[in-house]
Amino acid sequence: MTHAIDTDFLVALEIRDHIFHKPADGLLNRLLDEGHELAVAPQILAEFVHVVTDAKRMKEPLSMDDGLARAEYWWQAREVLRIYPDGETVTTWIAWLRDHRLGRKRLLDTLLAASCASHGISTIISNNGADFQVFGKFSILSYHS
Repeated sequence: MTHAIDTDFLVALEIRDHIFHKPADGLLNRLLDEGHELAVAPQILAEFVHVVTDAKRMKEPLSMDDGLARAEYWWQAREVLRIYPDGETVTTWIAWLRDHRLGRKRLLDTLLAASCASHGISTIISNNGADFQVFGKFSILSYHS
């Protein structure tokens, strides 16, 4: 089964002093041991680099070079399926933003959801499940303990 990765999961995996690092790492190892595939969208990597290099969000932010290196690692990982937004994805994204009356803080989550939908992915790994429930199409794998 393929599970899409939300930005919060990637941040928890990569930042060792993150409150959810251990449970995120445990979930990752379990999924890989069971033969699951992970899906990553480019917008998730962009948001990841934005977050982990931000001194207002991180006690010890990564340098831009280190943030990009970690993003590239995930983009190149053999366990990762790359999901790209295509024309259908963008049409769905706009429709969902409009139909569900979502604001600007929901742009990237909605684009991830639309990307997942257009690639037939129905599970998203996130501690922000409420962000995706509005669409009525996804199961959420949470990793907080």
